[in-house]
Amino acid sequence: MFQRASSRSASRAATASATAPADANATREAVLSASVGADGTATQRASRRVRRVLAGLIAAVIVLFIARVVLGDPVVYLDQLWLILTGETVPGLSFIVTEHRGPAAVVGALAGAALGLSGTIFQTLLRNPLASPDVIGVGYGAATAAVAGMLALGITGPALSLFAFAGGLVVALFVYFMAESGKNTGGRFILIGIGAAAMLQAVMNYLLTRTDVRAAGDALHWLVGSLSSSTWDRAAVLAACLVVLAPLTALAVSKLRILELGDDAATSLGLNVRGTRAALVVLGVALSACTIAVTGPLAFVAFLAGPLARLLTHRTNFVASALVGAALVLAADFAGANLFGDVTLPAGVITGALGAPFLLWLLVRSNKQGMGG
Repeated sequence: MFQRASSRSASRAATASATAPADANATREAVLSASVGADGTATQRASRRVRRVLAGLIAAVIVLFIARVVLGDPVVYLDQLWLILTGETVPGLSFIVTEHRGPAAVVGALAGAALGLSGTIFQTLLRNPLASPDVIGVGYGAATAAVAGMLALGITGPALSLFAFAGGLVVALFVYFMAESGKNTGGRFILIGIGAAAMLQAVMNYLLTRTDVRAAGDALHWLVGSLSSSTWDRAAVLAACLVVLAPLTALAVSKLRILELGDDAATSLGLNVRGTRAALVVLGVALSACTIAVTGPLAFVAFLAGPLARLLTHRTNFVASALVGAALVLAADFAGANLFGDVTLPAGVITGALGAPFLLWLLVRSNKQGMGG
């Protein structure tokens, strides 16, 4: 009897030991499938959110574009706008729509999109929300070269874009190679860029004081950042830049994602870190410089677009950044043209007024997080 009980206990133990791994594997598979399912659900939810945000931003840009064209003094009603767009002449309105408001709206949308892409490239590349062309000297380099071209050589049109691109590129490469010489590349890039911007601002002021008063006045008006001088030719210059640079940005996004993992991880994945970073800097400079050559420096648009897009989508999204930039410039130009009575303010004044408080808030927020860490 004792032997029979012992054999029954042994058989139970053997059965339990045989079924334990199966139960553990089943439990592990259940946990893994649940976690995968939760991750998949979260990813789908995030993707739906991004799609909704992008749809809302597209609608906002379209509404702001139409408002910039039809609202003002005089108001252009939608039936009149349709007649103008179909080629009919509406006395007193056709010229306003086709030669003034239309080009301004197109240039504003294109300029905002280019600046949004440029700012997001620099901010993602340097992993710092302060790293925009406005802050790190690239904008001042492009503006100084453009002012020198306008005042000293009388350059206009596409040649001015080349001058601005060259100035911004020289400054960006100077700051880049200076920052690469030590640790904490992102922080050094910003600090050296701020110093370069201060020197370039002094050079620009010197050029303005040494030239004819009328020419200096035109340059100062341009330096504020205005869409009032927009033409279809200038819109074509910006459109050509974006036709080339936007696809290059789309191709560069995958490289930028790898760089976000850190230099060591990117190198282990076979990426040429220094070459890729330099190429991205050139791309960001080109987007910013082409815009500055056409509109002047629209303050803080490149700085604002990326962080605002991240607040909306909870991730870095270049399409959202471009749409936010376009919406910012169109809204600023509309506000400057219509909300201050008889006074017309350039778009750059409005964007500067919006960007300065945001910069202060960002600095205070970063300081509190640093202290907390």
